[in-house]
Amino acid sequence: MATFIVRRCRSLMTTMSYLEKIKNEGGRRANPFFCLMGIDVVSVEAGRAVLRMEVRPDMCNGVGWLQGGMFTALADEAMALALYPLLSPHEGIATISESTSFIRGVRDGVILAEGRVIRKGRRVAFAEGDVRIDDTEKAMVSRTSAAFAVTTKRSE
Repeated sequence: MATFIVRRCRSLMTTMSYLEKIKNEGGRRANPFFCLMGIDVVSVEAGRAVLRMEVRPDMCNGVGWLQGGMFTALADEAMALALYPLLSPHEGIATISESTSFIRGVRDGVILAEGRVIRKGRRVAFAEGDVRIDDTEKAMVSRTSAAFAVTTKRSE
């Protein structure tokens, strides 16, 4: 029985793309990291994606500020999600470099990450991700720039 279940899960994973999972099952069911961090998908379109995350006390450092890696991780996910609609069915991506500038700290509330594709080539794609406070002012708290390797999936 266990073998059947594993094969069935693998079969479902290969027949449904990541974007289809996001659209059909929601972000938290499609991406375990989204579930862990409480990330919600606000929007996804070719070249742009917006994610939302509530800041929790367990995400903060020892002095009460949101840990910097949280900004970077949220921006990385938004940039990757912005790239997925631009990929052909046989392409994938992997982050190869990333740099984040921290502009302002956050202790609580809700933050939004907007990922934008700057350029997608055959082998490398470039993107930026801005993280902002989700309030009327939408103050920017970090900006991340990244390069992604565009990979080719091997047929099985």
